[in-house]
Amino acid sequence: MFSLKGKIALVTGANYGIGFAIAKGLASAGAKIVYNGISKTEVDNAKVEYDKLGIDATGYVCDCTDEDAVEKMIDDIRANIGTIDILVNNAGIIKRIPMIEMSAKDFRQVIDVDLNAPFIMAKAVIPDMILKGGGKIINICSMMSELGRETVSAYASAKGGLKMLTKNIASEYGKYNIQCNGIGPGYIETPQTAPLREIQPDGKPHPFDSFIKAKTPAERWGTPEDLIGPAIFLASDASNFVNGHILYVDGGILAYIGKQP
Repeated sequence: MFSLKGKIALVTGANYGIGFAIAKGLASAGAKIVYNGISKTEVDNAKVEYDKLGIDATGYVCDCTDEDAVEKMIDDIRANIGTIDILVNNAGIIKRIPMIEMSAKDFRQVIDVDLNAPFIMAKAVIPDMILKGGGKIINICSMMSELGRETVSAYASAKGGLKMLTKNIASEYGKYNIQCNGIGPGYIETPQTAPLREIQPDGKPHPFDSFIKAKTPAERWGTPEDLIGPAIFLASDASNFVNGHILYVDGGILAYIGKQP
C-alpha cells in the first residue's frame, strides 16, 4: 500500500533541506527521483549527495516561475524518463520584511515563487496524470497557511493561497483519480534555522528556540526526516481517498495555546 515502486516523482527545489529529505524518503519507497534547481551548480551539488546515498536521481536546471521553461522540462522528463506520477511542490522563498517597509516588487516575488510556481508545475503535469488514470500532487504549505506572524505578510499570503490552490486542484481533478494534498511543516531543524537554535554567549538558549519549544507540545523542533512518512503516505495508494487535505507536521503547535509564561 505504501510502495512507490515504478513511480516517477518530481520534487522541486530538492537540492537540500526539506526537499532533499522528502526526495530521499520517496526514493526509499521505490520512486525514481527527478528534481530541479535554479542553477547548474545547485543541481550538480545535489547530484553528488544523491549519488552518495545510492539514489538514482536526475536533475534539471529550471526556474519554476517560468512557464515555458517548466513545459520544456516536463517534455524532457517525459521523453527521457517517463510521465510524472508524483509532483511535490517544495521550492519556495521567504522575505522577512515588515509589511509597510516591503516593496510591491518583493511581495510579488514571494507570491511568484511560493504560489504561482506550484500552479505552473501542477498545470504542466495534470494532463499526463489524466491520461494515465491518476496522480499525486503534494504542495508544501506552512503553518503560515493558517497563522500570521510579524514580517511575513507575503509568505503567509502565498502559503494561504497555496492551501486554497490545493483544495481547488482536488475539487477540479479528483474525478480523474488525482489527489492533491499539502504538508504544512512546523519549525524544522535546517541550516537556515541553525542560528535560531544556538546557545547564546551567556549559556542560555536562543530566545526564539525557547519560544518554539514552549509553543510545541513535542517540546522540540522537527527534523526534515519527520516529513518523510507523511510524504510517502500522501504519495502512495494509502491516501487514495484523501484529497484536498493539509497535513500539518508541526509537533502540535496548531493545537496548542502554549505554556503560561
